[in-house]
Amino acid sequence: MAQEDEFGEEEFESKNNSSPSSVVTTTKSSSEKSTLSREQREYIRFKNVRCKKDFVRFERIKGTSVNIVEGLELHYNIFSAAEQRRIVSFVTSLQEIGRKGQLKDRTYSAPQKWMRGKGRQTIQFGCCYNYAKDKYGNPPGILNDLSVIDPMPDLFKVMIRRLIRWHVLPPTCVPDSCIVNIYEEGDCIPPHIDNHDFVRPFCTVSFLSECDILFGSNLKVVGAGEFAGSIPISLPVGSVLVLNGNGADVAKHCVPAVPTKRISITFRRMDVSKRPSGYVEEPDLQGIQPLVYESGHQTIQPPIKEVNKERWSNGSVANYQLKRQTDRRGARIDSPESAMRGGRFSEPRGWTQRPTNRWTKNPVNGRMSSE
Repeated sequence: MAQEDEFGEEEFESKNNSSPSSVVTTTKSSSEKSTLSREQREYIRFKNVRCKKDFVRFERIKGTSVNIVEGLELHYNIFSAAEQRRIVSFVTSLQEIGRKGQLKDRTYSAPQKWMRGKGRQTIQFGCCYNYAKDKYGNPPGILNDLSVIDPMPDLFKVMIRRLIRWHVLPPTCVPDSCIVNIYEEGDCIPPHIDNHDFVRPFCTVSFLSECDILFGSNLKVVGAGEFAGSIPISLPVGSVLVLNGNGADVAKHCVPAVPTKRISITFRRMDVSKRPSGYVEEPDLQGIQPLVYESGHQTIQPPIKEVNKERWSNGSVANYQLKRQTDRRGARIDSPESAMRGGRFSEPRGWTQRPTNRWTKNPVNGRMSSE
């Protein structure tokens, strides 16, 4: 299949009509659009993606000091504001038809909200995951029955292709299932490690509101929807959190009761041995090729991030003091504030341009691996 970025056209138009002077700007940008191919426009956006992956939190695990959040990555600028609105609108429509019983039996779930923290609605595609032993005696894990679940929607396939092409997930781990979590005020997700019926890495995309996710090897329940954890990580609107390594398998994670409505979509790949009987891979999710940083015949090298790691005196938390950097226009990047300011992404201290190719082939076994 042709490798195209299906979100491209909408994004270009939304940027050109976002300012008060859009009438004047549109004429100029339309000319620019006509001179750039879709691939070129996608490449320009790809170069503006940011990734933070220097998360550190040491805890004692079986007598050894371990960085329990090694392997976590937080990506920014993957989905534009216009794309996010389109995705949220689609999820809202799925929620509505789910309430009307127009989805398959196990696709949509809306448990009765009988206390704070309980009642989060979920929509699953690709496979049905049992959170606990069900009334039919099926154990926790992927249910071996495709008849009760709907296939992956086309819009979510577009998102998956973006995640692979923009180096958020490796081409060896293309998601074949997802779960949409719809939080109302007070809803939460308790401490857990994702079932190993799903391979690593996997990722979660956040929408509508920013919230914290807690990580720790020994998370504690303090109250309804309240948890105590070692390290909170803020998930800005539109960000993509990738879980891999210790961050996926050593540390538990949870989402405390959210203060306002939130939507997340978690994309995961099933272990081949756990796929339901009769499962067939999606043809349009095969052979996805990541973009390559190239200009003419020369590879574009990203700027090198300089980090001065200074441990706090108690030795329990690593405090990163990052040297000042400049963006592509030569402007200083000094702010430690959130990625989102007034609805626009900024580049706080400690964020760098993504590596040229985080996924490289091992010359020994030929497998793709992270640098």
